[in-house]
Amino acid sequence: MNAPFHATAALGRKALGQVVPEHQVAVIGLGYIGLPTAALLASYGWSVCGVDVSQNVVDTVNSGGVHIEERDLEMLVRNAITAQTLVASTEVPTASFYMIAVPTPLGEYNLPDISYVEAAARAIAPKIVPGACIIVESTSPVGTTERVAEIIATLRPDIVVPRDGSDDDADIALAYCPERVLPGRIVNELVHNDRVIGGVTAACAERAAVLYTSFVKGDCLYTSARVAETVKLVENSFRDVNIAFANELSMIAEEIGVDVWEVIRLANRHPRVNILQPGPGVGGHCIAVDPWFLVAGAPESARLVRTAREVNDHKAVHTERRIRALLEAAPEGKIALLGLAFKPDIDDFRESPALEIAEALSLTHGPRVLVVEPFTDQLPRYLAGTGAQLVTLDAGLRQAEIVVVLVDHTAFRHLTPVDLAGKIVFDTRGMLRR
Repeated sequence: MNAPFHATAALGRKALGQVVPEHQVAVIGLGYIGLPTAALLASYGWSVCGVDVSQNVVDTVNSGGVHIEERDLEMLVRNAITAQTLVASTEVPTASFYMIAVPTPLGEYNLPDISYVEAAARAIAPKIVPGACIIVESTSPVGTTERVAEIIATLRPDIVVPRDGSDDDADIALAYCPERVLPGRIVNELVHNDRVIGGVTAACAERAAVLYTSFVKGDCLYTSARVAETVKLVENSFRDVNIAFANELSMIAEEIGVDVWEVIRLANRHPRVNILQPGPGVGGHCIAVDPWFLVAGAPESARLVRTAREVNDHKAVHTERRIRALLEAAPEGKIALLGLAFKPDIDDFRESPALEIAEALSLTHGPRVLVVEPFTDQLPRYLAGTGAQLVTLDAGLRQAEIVVVLVDHTAFRHLTPVDLAGKIVFDTRGMLRR
């Protein structure tokens, strides 16, 4: 029998009683993190139920398919479904481990919205049996894991829920373990990256580690839930601040009349300087969102983090204004916007500055806008109906007088000055200089 089955049998200080879990692991949320994690666990021998509110997602997974584009994921899901180690459902089962991997979007005034996490906790609560371990993976503001504990304690007064700093003999374990993966490399990085496992108590961290050490080849590092929550936010805030410096530098260079790409290339020859590459803004559900969670926790102190977010958001506005100036300079010309995704070679448009810019331009210049995005076969809904067209790269280059590189997809990197001869070119990524 595989190691995960032995580990599950040892769960909890208290026996599971007469209740036998339907599955060893229930992953709540089958999105960009939940589905790869569920499929990966299933491939390591765990009996996994992936839970999602979308019947379409559930049906797709149960048929061995995927609803997101991610390297190696479709094969992993198909093999797990065939082996009957993975099943998807809209209903939460009884399980030994529950992993919450639902969205945590920004609400009004850039305040974190943890309603999906709270809903997941409420859905799990009736199914929990003594010995179960609940793990929150959703990127969340500090204190979210404690909020999950409160919900479960309220809904299940018959179960002793662990409390921060308490050594009480709790019936269940509760931990926070943030994902730290790169879209396009999620499956690989789930296995090879180090993981931070934050337990509400030390015993909770040890219990959660049973799951992670079964498939993670990197180090599993134990800490408290609040520290783990903070670590995730700090990691993405660090990156956001550094990108903001590059984006602000690009605007300064433009104003003083120097080539920012040349400035960065030469400055990075200093042994202690490593300036990142600027772009049209920052996208994705991590870097473009998570710093606001840190700001929400300490609004008076997080001045640099807040400013970096504002700089990166403004860069998209600045880029849009520059493109509008090009459209005014060629009033009859069409414009080809290369890329909509938030980063190269993925189909993820969440918080994408390229998509934001394309939507804004299409509202006022729709019939002139040609969108080239190899990772979709239809325009996103806010672009549909504006007159903008989704075209191939060849068609875009043939019809457009203006070409704007918004995303440096591999499919665009073969372009040469000959391909762009006679065009007005705006390269927001520095792709054509590489």
